[in-house]
Amino acid sequence: MRDSAAIVDSPYDPCGAAAAPRKVIHCDCDCFYAAVEVRDAPELAGRPVAVGGRPGARGVIATCNYEARAFGVRSAMSSSHALRLCPELVLLPPDFERYRAASRQILAIYRDYTTLVEPLSLDEAYLDVSGVERCRGSATLMAQEIRARIRAEVGITASAGIAPNKFIAKVASDWNKPDGQFVVRPAEVDAFVAALPVGKIFGVGKVTAQRMHRLGAHTCGDLRAWTQAELVAEFGRFGASLHRLCRGVDERPVAPDRVRKSLSVETTYTDDLPDLAACRAALPALAEDFGRRFARLQDAAAVNKAFVKVKFADFSQTTVERAADAPSLALWLNLLDEGHARRARPVRLLGIGVRFAEETDVAGQLALFDEAPVPDGRTGASV
Repeated sequence: MRDSAAIVDSPYDPCGAAAAPRKVIHCDCDCFYAAVEVRDAPELAGRPVAVGGRPGARGVIATCNYEARAFGVRSAMSSSHALRLCPELVLLPPDFERYRAASRQILAIYRDYTTLVEPLSLDEAYLDVSGVERCRGSATLMAQEIRARIRAEVGITASAGIAPNKFIAKVASDWNKPDGQFVVRPAEVDAFVAALPVGKIFGVGKVTAQRMHRLGAHTCGDLRAWTQAELVAEFGRFGASLHRLCRGVDERPVAPDRVRKSLSVETTYTDDLPDLAACRAALPALAEDFGRRFARLQDAAAVNKAFVKVKFADFSQTTVERAADAPSLALWLNLLDEGHARRARPVRLLGIGVRFAEETDVAGQLALFDEAPVPDGRTGASV
């Protein structure tokens, strides 16, 4: 594999007929939570380290370092299973205050290069550096410099992908992990994307990928044999996105002021959940996953609703929601009871989430009650 860090972007000719391709960097810190823990406890260097919940409380692994991964430990794995795979694993509880402090340092570095920074979580973000003159205008050299500053100023490592759009940049950031980077030039997009496994497409999970494999589509190049109408017929509205992404087309802008309206997690089960009891037993694992993602949010509005999504074995679907000011496993279980009762059939997919208050919602509350703003629901989160 070539050393992409050595490649310098070609300058744009303003007299050219075509618009300049965007220059997007996706930066992703390596094993972020675990990296911060090892940084703050140097005696842990070289040892398998994971951050997650207690094994006796159905805890799961939030992240782990590469030493732990060598034993087969992975994110979202139960902590008890992780300890069976690696008895020497150092399992630490999360400390989000320290993680947020490191994240603020990293964001400040990003914003030193461009105002177009779109954080995805505490440890990753998109940067649009089109037209930025630093580093001779080279996005590749900017990514290299940003990573060096994160190492020097924050004490952890990061990887980066550089490409003409967000989809390809995110895939590329995973190409030379850890502590590496990879660039995909505009002329290389077609061949790069054609060879990608379908599982690399945003929104394609394990179950959908397996379905595509059964249909003979293993790579993005394979998917290109399908018309958009055929993909929509097979995968619903998602088919239109598949038609674009398998060709490397992604016109989404880097949106620093993107307003998040909701947060949710869902799982499609390989074997249908046969009854309500099985669904209720599956919900705590979803709540654990949601809790990790919720804790990584930055500057989210207050929670004003909770919801549960249920897709039955016959592909019919229902969503139940109720007013709430924080995530709550107890409330999600009640909503699940209500949703499942609507059809009382085996379930293939469960999802849980919250909706955030919009500015008009908060303004209305202030006008009606004439009191302080609604506090962020994260302070009382119970998941």
